[in-house]
Amino acid sequence: MLLFLNFFKKKKNEEPKQIHTNPQKPQKTNEHVATRKGEIGEYKIDIQLDQLPKGYRYLSDLLVKNPKAKSGHSQIDHVVLTSHGIFTIETKNYQGTIYGGKDRKTWLVNGKFKMMNPFVQNYGHIEALKTLIDKKYHDLFISMVSFTKRSTFKVGDDYRKIASNELIVYDIELSEFLHRKVSVLKIHHKEPLLSEKDIDTIYHTLLKANITDSKIREEHKHALKTNTSIEDSSSNSTCVICNKPVSQKVEAFCLSNKKFNGKIFCYAHQKTAN
Repeated sequence: MLLFLNFFKKKKNEEPKQIHTNPQKPQKTNEHVATRKGEIGEYKIDIQLDQLPKGYRYLSDLLVKNPKAKSGHSQIDHVVLTSHGIFTIETKNYQGTIYGGKDRKTWLVNGKFKMMNPFVQNYGHIEALKTLIDKKYHDLFISMVSFTKRSTFKVGDDYRKIASNELIVYDIELSEFLHRKVSVLKIHHKEPLLSEKDIDTIYHTLLKANITDSKIREEHKHALKTNTSIEDSSSNSTCVICNKPVSQKVEAFCLSNKKFNGKIFCYAHQKTAN
């Protein structure tokens, strides 16, 4: 009986158990989502680069001096050194339809948002790299731009032809196009254009030139954010209905939209266009 009463007394004196709840997760902003998707895209590329054939070398996220750039530096996403070429790769993380062409300094995303022609951007990167290495290697650069599968291209067929030295690819097919390009070059050049010693020399030269100082890298990013916004400047075109001048953005949108049949309409008359 005494044991029975002690049991109830113990129960009564016990403190209630604390209930632990999971803290509310911070709400993800569009910037965080975009950053995460960009990281996933880079991860897909990193996997492919890690599986490149023996003899290939690559470097990622290079920051080198470039007096001609607005920030004073160029940041190159990836450089792949092979026996038959130096691939300079620019990666993009856009969602939607990409409109552009070789003759355009600016391209459009979904017919609305401007971006610098990535091959013009990559040209600047290649020119910066050329200042670091021997002149005899300067003709061996191949420019590649990689987009995620969340985008589609309307930029002309030339960028998808393996014979071109300017190639646009999806991130998941980067290594495929790289292998195909090297194979084509091997047909035209039976002997390697870059020896193992050449590749090693270029690799260590670029590695030594890479700026790792976090302060300089942050200043470069800040300069890009300040300078890369492209103004929606006026074009020479006018609306076919009201003759009102339209911007380059509106002009490009109309020309890329089949329903306008090559005609240009201002915002107000785009809805009424047949």
